Amino acid sequence: MKGIAADIASIVGEENTILWENLEVSQQKPIQQATASVNPPNCIVYPRTQAQLASVIATTYHHKWRVLACGSGSKLTWGGLAKGVDIVVSTEGINQLIEHAIGDLTITVEAGMKFAHLQAILAKSRQFLALDPTTPDQATIGGIVATGDTGSLRQRYGSVRDQLLGITFVRADGQIAKAGGRVVKNVAGYDLMKLFTGSYGTLGIISQVTFRVYPVQEASGTVVLTGTAEAVSQAASTLRGSALTPTQADLLSTQLVSSLGLGQGLGLIARFQSISESVKEQSNRLLEVGTKLGLNGAIYADEDDTNLWQRLQNQIKSPNTESGIICKIGVLPSAAVEILNQVKIGLIHLSSGLGWLQLEEQNQVLELRDRTQAHQGFLTILTAPVTVKQNIDVWGYTGNALPLMRSIKEQFDSQNILSPGRFVGGI
Repeated sequence: MKGIAADIASIVGEENTILWENLEVSQQKPIQQATASVNPPNCIVYPRTQAQLASVIATTYHHKWRVLACGSGSKLTWGGLAKGVDIVVSTEGINQLIEHAIGDLTITVEAGMKFAHLQAILAKSRQFLALDPTTPDQATIGGIVATGDTGSLRQRYGSVRDQLLGITFVRADGQIAKAGGRVVKNVAGYDLMKLFTGSYGTLGIISQVTFRVYPVQEASGTVVLTGTAEAVSQAASTLRGSALTPTQADLLSTQLVSSLGLGQGLGLIARFQSISESVKEQSNRLLEVGTKLGLNGAIYADEDDTNLWQRLQNQIKSPNTESGIICKIGVLPSAAVEILNQVKIGLIHLSSGLGWLQLEEQNQVLELRDRTQAHQGFLTILTAPVTVKQNIDVWGYTGNALPLMRSIKEQFDSQNILSPGRFVGGI
């Protein structure tokens, strides 16, 4: 080894430093799809401790090498194209359980731990982390936080930042910094947990996190209502204004309903999790709402309930083809049905108006972006071919906070070496 790789290998060892030409094609591909550079990065490095990670970043800071940070790489293709990357740093090897305070309902883990592994640890105490990220078997905790990745569970439990209690990260200069802890506190200055959630590795590299967790509920059941757009919209409005408390609730596009074998027309899917009697009562009440509106209804329980939500996530978050475009959307909840009528595959969360769309070409992206912005919303490209990301602004941001964002980036990463180009406005 020589040059960049040799300097890095002196910190983490040659076995944890892989030259670009020695990477398998399957490892090169997501990195190529995440960068705008003609020249590939020199190497990918796998630190094994937080101290090693800090030393690696201190070295890159000294040499002004540009770093693309990732966990397992499952969401490297999200966001803007990184520019001029010299080295890829993966936190996948920094993956230890630090503390599980069962009685306090908190858990602290290193950023490289896989989400599925964390849930397995919690399951032993009948607890769980109330997030439902993309590719849960591959996704690391740090990557989930860095991309703000969760799904339908936000209906009951909120977003990633709502469940994050503490964070440890490596600054651009290689120093380790911490914020928060095992309890919620009011402090002055930046709320670093919220700032780092969804920052795509542009402010620092997350190395450790503390989450609040929840007890596993006794029973679970899902109601699916399908039919005309008008009736589904009325059912959604009724559910939003009712005393029912679903943990997950989404509106589904016509083709998504059909591909899942749920019926015809638009769909409303709502999951209830509580004691058995409550789940049955709430499910039946929502089914009655659908019946009065002329909707077809069905209840899924036990294994059928679990399987349905797994199939739904796989269908909505995986592009059907390599040229497919997956977008994150946010609109007023009252506009959700109108937007879903414009797409083949789409899901929008009932209460937040956030959701996912699968689109086929860039003109459709631009048309739907105009529609969402007309409804005081947004449309952001997550996954798309590199050519599409080169032709279209991935983020489509139209607000007035860009100068503030750039000022924060300057404070945290004055040399612009951390994942340059991945965030809004090319940050």
